[in-house]
Amino acid sequence: MRKSKDKSGEYPVKRKKGRLRENVEAILIAILLALFIRAFIVQAFKIPSGSMMPTLEIGDHILVNKFTYGIRIPFTHKTLIDLGDPDRGDIIVFEYPVEPDKDFIKRVVGLPGDIVEIRDKAVYINGEAIEQGYTQYTEDHIIAPEVNPRDNFGPVTVPEGRYFVLGDNRDNSYDSRFWGYVDEEVIKGEAFIIYWSWDSDAFSPRWSRFGKILR
Repeated sequence: MRKSKDKSGEYPVKRKKGRLRENVEAILIAILLALFIRAFIVQAFKIPSGSMMPTLEIGDHILVNKFTYGIRIPFTHKTLIDLGDPDRGDIIVFEYPVEPDKDFIKRVVGLPGDIVEIRDKAVYINGEAIEQGYTQYTEDHIIAPEVNPRDNFGPVTVPEGRYFVLGDNRDNSYDSRFWGYVDEEVIKGEAFIIYWSWDSDAFSPRWSRFGKILR
């Protein structure tokens, strides 16, 4: 089929470069928007271990609210806007103090200034036992403090600007009992929902966990 001429008598030419530029611009905008959301608002994480069971299972995919405690300059620890501090019971994602390139997820148990002590697996804050309905214990055996700090620890006072964290799976968690405190500067945000969960043993999704709000 022959092309029809325009009013000037010339054959119109498709603006291929213009369309290509539009597509590239749309892709760049989408990438920048995704990076902005990841840097300041929400970031996705996958749970690789059972240290937070039963709250979080291996294969859970979670979203972390990155502005719960403040807005930071990406790739730095500098806070632009302070929006508050973690509360006891918050589930936080943070840079592992021993290897900062790794991310850990644990529950905040001790706040700055708190006196934390563990006696025969029971956790005491400022001399009072705390409610731990979200925890799991898999062993009845009590380990002596001179052997291992898992079941008997402290008392210690949490320094200012730092937090004492524990995994919900108390007998199988590598946490503040072993490597110390979490500095507020390395906290990335608060975990708030499971958006996807995959059971690798059964090779199927865990449908009941989709959309579960974390507490």
